[in-house]
Amino acid sequence: MALTAQVKEELSRLRITRTSCRKAEVSAMLRFSGGLHIISGRVVVEAEIDTEWAAARLRAAITELYGHQSDLIVVQAGGLRRNNRYVVRVVREGESLARQTGLLDQRGRPVRGLAPEVVSAGVAEAEAVWRGAFLAHGSLTEPGRSMALEVTCPGPEAALALVGAARRLGVQAKSREVRGVDRVVVRDGEAIGEMLRRMGASATLDIWEERRARREIRGTANRLANFDDANLRRSARAAVAAGARVQRAFEILGDEVPDHLQQAGELRLAHKQASLEELGQLADPPLSKDAVAGRIRRLLSTADKRAMELGIPDTEAVLSPDLLDL
Repeated sequence: MALTAQVKEELSRLRITRTSCRKAEVSAMLRFSGGLHIISGRVVVEAEIDTEWAAARLRAAITELYGHQSDLIVVQAGGLRRNNRYVVRVVREGESLARQTGLLDQRGRPVRGLAPEVVSAGVAEAEAVWRGAFLAHGSLTEPGRSMALEVTCPGPEAALALVGAARRLGVQAKSREVRGVDRVVVRDGEAIGEMLRRMGASATLDIWEERRARREIRGTANRLANFDDANLRRSARAAVAAGARVQRAFEILGDEVPDHLQQAGELRLAHKQASLEELGQLADPPLSKDAVAGRIRRLLSTADKRAMELGIPDTEAVLSPDLLDL
């Protein structure tokens, strides 16, 4: 099951007993999933939701908290809609429900954001607002580079109210407009985990954290592997370059190569893929890595100086352009 559906199923089954929290959740669900319509001069409240569990939760809350009956209309999948949609509609007492849930103010004017009593409520009600908003129009992407917990909003006022509710929960959320649609997004991994916990999706939180940890471990392993591969390639190219220069140094110096420098050079030619530390272990007597590097460096500098005196190409003349960059 996709994480979004899993969160919504878990939240739909979450039992809340505090009346103010249940009312805040209903208010948010209606605000973020529906709207007000005038049908035959009557105010009708509609909420379109993408899961049957959330629709059932909303209908039960409307009946238990406000005493209103609602209808459920199933819109079958088709065209651009991949899944069924569930429309909860209150016709007979629509205006009364709209006033009770803050969709209309006391003068019967539409409220663009959330009801003032919901906005100014406590932390538990802020959690309920986010739970209702997510059930209505939320989504959660898999942990990774573009992970996000996102809620699509009916307008900028509702988006700002949701950002304010997140702030009361200690979670940083940002409001942004994408192609004319207002969205509130939480992107930080720790913040997403905290919001899932606050909403009440503890089981999904465990799954999300496990996947996040697995993704981070895999990413770290890939970065280390790439780093090691790059170092190995660089070391191999450096060894090839050093071997080519040593061969040229022997050609330039001929019999004039000091014995200790010749030994280091011959080791480099005989073991072209070996590291300096490995060359030192092969020497007789064994040498340190710095001693081997120093002898090869002196061999090359001596040969380069001799080449300059003779007016002939030095040891770097045998290197290709890509090896010269090392």
